[in-house]
Amino acid sequence: MPNFFKDNKDLQFTLNNLEMKEVAALREDNYKFAKKFDSAPVDLDDAMDNYNRVLEIVGGVCGDNIEPRSRQVDQEGPDFTDGVVTYHPLTKKNLKDIQLADVNGVMLPHQYGGLNFPVTVYTMMTEMVSRADGSLQNLFGLQDIAETISEFGTDEQKADFLPRFASGEVDGAMDLTEPDSGSDLQSVRLRAYQDEKGNWFLNGMKRFITNGCAQVHLVLARSEDGTVDGRGLSMFICEACPELVVRRIEDKLGIHGVATCELQYNDVPALLCGQRRRGLTRYVMSLMNGARVAISAQALGIAEAAYREARKYAEEREQFKKTIDQFPAVYDMLVKMKTKTLAARTLLYETTRIVDLRNGYTHLVAHTPAKDLDPEIRKKQKYYNKVAAVLTPMAKACCTEISNEVTYDAIQIHGGTGFMRDFNVERFYRDARITNIYEGTTQLQVVAAIGGVIQRTNDVRIAEFASLPYEGKLLRLKKKVDKLHEQQLKAVKYIAEKKDPSYHDLRARSLVEMETYIFVGYMMLRDALKDSERELLAERYILDAEPEFKKRYLEVTGGDVTIIDNHRDIIDY
Repeated sequence: MPNFFKDNKDLQFTLNNLEMKEVAALREDNYKFAKKFDSAPVDLDDAMDNYNRVLEIVGGVCGDNIEPRSRQVDQEGPDFTDGVVTYHPLTKKNLKDIQLADVNGVMLPHQYGGLNFPVTVYTMMTEMVSRADGSLQNLFGLQDIAETISEFGTDEQKADFLPRFASGEVDGAMDLTEPDSGSDLQSVRLRAYQDEKGNWFLNGMKRFITNGCAQVHLVLARSEDGTVDGRGLSMFICEACPELVVRRIEDKLGIHGVATCELQYNDVPALLCGQRRRGLTRYVMSLMNGARVAISAQALGIAEAAYREARKYAEEREQFKKTIDQFPAVYDMLVKMKTKTLAARTLLYETTRIVDLRNGYTHLVAHTPAKDLDPEIRKKQKYYNKVAAVLTPMAKACCTEISNEVTYDAIQIHGGTGFMRDFNVERFYRDARITNIYEGTTQLQVVAAIGGVIQRTNDVRIAEFASLPYEGKLLRLKKKVDKLHEQQLKAVKYIAEKKDPSYHDLRARSLVEMETYIFVGYMMLRDALKDSERELLAERYILDAEPEFKKRYLEVTGGDVTIIDNHRDIIDY
C-alpha cells in the first residue's frame, strides 16, 4: 500500500513552504530544550527533519495497516454488552500500531514523554489517519484533551495524566453535550458538588460523547448552585469507574468505528481542572478551537480519499469504448474535486500556522514576568489571537462543506456502483456528513467568524499576499481577487450602515464565504509563485470562485429588510 505522506505531494509541499521557522523556534523555546532532552531538535533543519520523519512513519502506518482494515471496521463496529464497550479487534490493532509509532503525545511537552510538535504537524497526521479511516480520527484526534490538561491543569495533574496519555496507556473523552444541551453549552446541567472534605463529585447525564468509554474524561459541569449560564460552569477531570455508566451507544449513519455514548454520572469522583467558573468561557473555548482544526483535518482526509477513489474508478471504468475520465462531464467533476480539496488544505494549514503562533506567543506572555515582557511579544499575541479566532471557524466551515461536496461527487462518478457498500465511496459519503455538524455546525462557525470578517481582521495578511511579485497570468488573476476584495469591503460597509441585526445575521454566511474565496484565492496565487504547476489550480479556483462571490455579493448588497419577513412567509406557506 502507498505511504499516505510520501504519495501526497501537496501535503509535502505544504509542510516545506509554510514558513515554520518562527513556529518551531517558539515551540522549542529557541531550541533550549535540546540541552535537556535528547529528542528535542537543535535547530530548524533538525526540527523539519523530525517532522518529515514522523509524518513518513504515520503515513506508512495509515497506508499499510489502517486503510486495509477500514471497511471491516465500518461494517462491524464496536460491541456494547452489559454496559461495556469493546472496540473491534482491528480498531485495537490500529491503536496498537499508533502506540508503537509513538504518536500518542504529539503535542505534549518533552518532559512528559511527548514529541512537542506544533499543531500544524499534528493536523497533518490527523488528515492522513482520516484518509485511512475517518472514524479512527475520533480516537487519534482526541489528543486535545491531554493538551487541555497540559495547559490548564495543576502540576500534580500534569505529572499524573500526561505521561499516561503520551505512552498510550490511557485515552480520553470530551464530555460536553447533554440531552437538552447541544450547541447551547451555557445550559449544561450536570452537577458538580463538594463533600465536607472538599472532594468533588459529578452527578447527571451526558449524550453524544465520542469515545465515552475512555479511561480519562474532561467534563463540563455546573459547579455553582443557583446559576443558569456559562459563568456557573467549571471543567473537571474524572476517570472511568463503576459510578460512570455507559447507558448506550448510538446507532449512527457513519463514523462506525468509534463508540458515541450516552453517559450517566452517579456521584463520580472528579478533580477540578483550572479555576472555577471558567469551564466554558476559557477551557471549552480552547478545546473547541482545537476541535475545529481536528475536524477540518478529518473532513479533508475523507475528501482526499474520496477524490482518489473517484479518479481511480474513472480511469478504469469503460463506457462507449473509452474510460469515463475522458468524458468532459466526468473530468470536469474530477478537476473541481481536486481544486476544492487543495483549496481546503491551503486554508487549513495557514490556519494551523496562525494557531501555532498564537499558542507560542500566548505561552510566552503567560510565563514571562510583566516587567520583563517585550511589548512586541504582547502585540503579536493579541494579533495572532484575533486572526486565529476568525480563521479556525472559516477553515472548519470550508473544509467540512467541501468534504461533503467531494464525497457526493465521488458517488456520482461511480454511478450506481457508488451507492453499493462494495465500494468505499459510500462510506466516505456517510463519514463526511457529520463533519459539518459536530464540534459546531457550519451555521455556528459563521457566527464565530463574522465578527472578524466585519472588523477586517484578515486584511493585514491579505495585504501581504497581494504585495507579492506576481507576473503574467498570476498578475491577471491577482487583479481579479483584488476586485473581489474591493467588493467585500463595500459589502461589509453596506451591512454596517444598514444597522439591522436581523439582516446582518441573515447575510453572515454569504459574507464569510466571500471572505473565504478572497483569502484562499490569494493563497493559491502565493503558492503558485513557488510551484508553477499550481498555476492551473489557482486559475481554476479563482475562475470558479468569481461567479459564486458575485452571487453572494448581490444577495448582501441588493437585499431589503422586508426579505426576512418574506422568508418567514415562505416557511409558513
